[in-house]
Amino acid sequence: MREVVIITGASRGIGAATARLLGARGADVIVNYRTEAAAAEAVVNDVRSAGGRAEAVAADVSVEADVVRLFAEADRLFGPLTGLVNNAGTVGAGTRRIEELEFDTIMAMLRINVASVLLCSREAVKRMSKKHGGRGGSIVNVSSLGALTGSPFAYIDYAAAKGAVDTATVGTAAEVAKYGIRVNGVRPGMIDTEIHARAGMPERIAKFGSTMPIGRAGTASEVAEAVAWLLSERASYVTGTIVNVSGGMR
Repeated sequence: MREVVIITGASRGIGAATARLLGARGADVIVNYRTEAAAAEAVVNDVRSAGGRAEAVAADVSVEADVVRLFAEADRLFGPLTGLVNNAGTVGAGTRRIEELEFDTIMAMLRINVASVLLCSREAVKRMSKKHGGRGGSIVNVSSLGALTGSPFAYIDYAAAKGAVDTATVGTAAEVAKYGIRVNGVRPGMIDTEIHARAGMPERIAKFGSTMPIGRAGTASEVAEAVAWLLSERASYVTGTIVNVSGGMR
């Protein structure tokens, strides 16, 4: 069965690395993006250059109508879905302490990091579940080590949202296991991507990477390998599990 995988937030970072890896291994990949069309098309071109098939689809996965359209477009382009990577997310701009949080910021964080996971998982299960005539499949949610640490003095709201992603992973896995769908997650630690600069901390990797137990920050490609394994039949007896990709940091 040919793999058809939607990757949300796939124009950069971990999502882009995962799209390139899966595409090079023969999957049909939907490269979802919100605003960065040129970056998404570059990922699509990389997949095609490696011999895979890919299409870029713009959609804000924190908006229900966009999610529904994204999945309908994937159906049209490549046929029955076999995999979903819930990667889209944001850490927000700048560090913030609990007394500085604002309601609108909190709600935006929950919409982008949590509601998107639930909405996309809903649409994927509708298509993949054997209960609904599907052939089964796999979902991988991209969490964060912050779900365990709480990210004090920096991103408590983001960490709380990723804690919710972990809970959704475990709960969804239990609901759909008998219908042929596995649901797992990865918790990246300090990974060298542009997310740090976007959060106003461009020096973070240089400053703290060497303090990781393994002695360096990780790469997006290393997280992508874990995602690809969880999606694949090589992980056929793994569900409801969240894999730390953190260089030993806890």
